[in-house]
Amino acid sequence: MQIYNTLSRKLEPLTTIEPGVVRMYVCGVTPYDEAHIGHAMSAVVFDVLRRYLEYRGYRVQHIVNFTDVDDKVIERANAVGADPLQLSSQLADEFLGQLAALNVLPATAYPRVTQTIPEIRDFVQGLVERGYAYAAAGDVYFRVHHDEDYGKLSGRSLDEMLAGTRFEVDPRKESPADFALWKAARPDEPAWESPWGPGRPGWHIECSAMCVKHLGQQIDIHGGGNDLIFPHHENEIAQSESLTGQPFARFWVHNGMLQLVNPATRQVEKMSKSLGNMVTIAKFLEQYDGDVFRLIVLSSSYRSPLTYNSDVAADNLRKLERLRTALEPATGTTTLGPEVERLAQAVATAQEGFTTAMDNDFNSAGALAVLFDLVRAINSARDAGVGGEGFAAAQQRLRELAGVLGLRLAPQQPRGNQAIGPFVELLISTRNELRKVKQFALADQIRDRLTELGVTLEDGAQGTRWKV
Repeated sequence: MQIYNTLSRKLEPLTTIEPGVVRMYVCGVTPYDEAHIGHAMSAVVFDVLRRYLEYRGYRVQHIVNFTDVDDKVIERANAVGADPLQLSSQLADEFLGQLAALNVLPATAYPRVTQTIPEIRDFVQGLVERGYAYAAAGDVYFRVHHDEDYGKLSGRSLDEMLAGTRFEVDPRKESPADFALWKAARPDEPAWESPWGPGRPGWHIECSAMCVKHLGQQIDIHGGGNDLIFPHHENEIAQSESLTGQPFARFWVHNGMLQLVNPATRQVEKMSKSLGNMVTIAKFLEQYDGDVFRLIVLSSSYRSPLTYNSDVAADNLRKLERLRTALEPATGTTTLGPEVERLAQAVATAQEGFTTAMDNDFNSAGALAVLFDLVRAINSARDAGVGGEGFAAAQQRLRELAGVLGLRLAPQQPRGNQAIGPFVELLISTRNELRKVKQFALADQIRDRLTELGVTLEDGAQGTRWKV
């Protein structure tokens, strides 16, 4: 298996600290408002990564955090007149429910900042004792200049950062680049006691402390969106390796950002609340099956930007319907012959092609192409009258490989409670009779009207099939 490592900027073979085990930490959300599909994208990316690692025989220890106390949480709580910790807890629980609807496997643990305060305090104290951090009027800052290889993840030197980045001007800091490990308490904000006075953790220290608590001082994979490379992940490396003296993570894996297409201008733009173009996970799931979103994410490299609009959703809904067609029952009973052999070969080819694609930095687009080749082979075999164990085995292989990608492929449920089957069958029978007597215009009217009503007809060698 080859994985792209942001730290080395190249593909590297997967090697783990403990044979057969992958320790993976992924930065989660800050629950201060409704979660959007950008959050869902990152969750799905690392869910697929985890599923494939488990498929290949690894035991994955998967940790995803919640930053449940933060400036954004406090600001939002004040705006709506809520308790910050209650607000973040409620939104975190809602997010977990939405992940379940997207078929994201539960992580091994979902630690929260408020549950990790003792470990965070000890971590900060250790950095102070080693001279990597200093207290200033109740705050504690990390001395960036003391970390000789600071910038190795983002590829920027400290001098470049100081010249090109806007840092908060604070006379208490020894250097503008120093970042907060602990923040002194402010009025009407959550706070905890510490050796430096009451306060709360800074943004970056929480992940290092939670990671060490649940996975140890060294991990195999650290993941998150590529917007976190600097400063968040850069600072995680600095503080973690300064405390432990060991490499923090072997592989740094980052997903690209989700972008929206403005329907008015057709321009690609960043999704943001200020622009009023947020697509929440809840809103998406009101319109589409969770498998549709997975297909959107799977259709391109996880490291690339993902562009979304209603056309993209509609296109992937059609892809989902195409995948589902292969799971429809056989219409024939043929178990011998060239069509059966071709189907068996397609099954074997699919297994090999799927693994080859996913071993190459989790190439999900390549893996999907393999699935659609298998779908084509299954549908051709059905049209040729193939049935029996060989046909069932092909469908089972499709379910298995789709499941590795987290696709459920559950049949679409017809809307309403009417039993439409007998009526559709009657219309198909009438259409067939019309075609026999060459009344093609009337036959086409029946087909077109059914299409308008959401019923698709598919003509094949074994007759006409239909689906909602």
